[in-house]
Amino acid sequence: MIPCSRCDTLLALEAVNTAALATCSGCGATLQADVYPALFNGLASGHTGDRLQSQQEAGCFCHPDKRAQRPCSACGRFMCALCDIELEGRHLCPACLEKGKSSEQIAQLVDRRVCYDQIALLVAFLPIFMVWVTIVSAPIALYLSIRYWNTPTSILPRTRIRFVLAIVLSALQMFVWAMVFLT
Repeated sequence: MIPCSRCDTLLALEAVNTAALATCSGCGATLQADVYPALFNGLASGHTGDRLQSQQEAGCFCHPDKRAQRPCSACGRFMCALCDIELEGRHLCPACLEKGKSSEQIAQLVDRRVCYDQIALLVAFLPIFMVWVTIVSAPIALYLSIRYWNTPTSILPRTRIRFVLAIVLSALQMFVWAMVFLT
């Protein structure tokens, strides 16, 4: 059953999922719904974990009354089927998965990243229009470029050309200031 988008009357899926427009029996609105085949598939059942049969069996770290299926690939704790999270062939416990996400050690879970190369280039380039600011911004841009050279630049692959441009631009600005003060 699918609710009408105007009056929320429940309509039969067969009546709406056609090439022609259907009419709602409640409000008379014409509508069409393109339903994906996944709607007809039931939800996949999860694992609940097996109970311990004897005291000789190993128990799960998080659920001591559940039988351990395998150890965690990262920390080695025993996990039941409920705790087992498979990620690219590795079996992780929930704690290691959360730790890997928060510390950005699992690249597949990283959803954002600071682009220090972009920041360094902006700090080197934008103050050119305000000449006196470059006396401070040039060393900061040089520091940012050198300090964050080895950090991942982005989630998407890109080169370190922004770091190189920031280093060249800030070195040039510092050279000009050195010439101004030495002459």
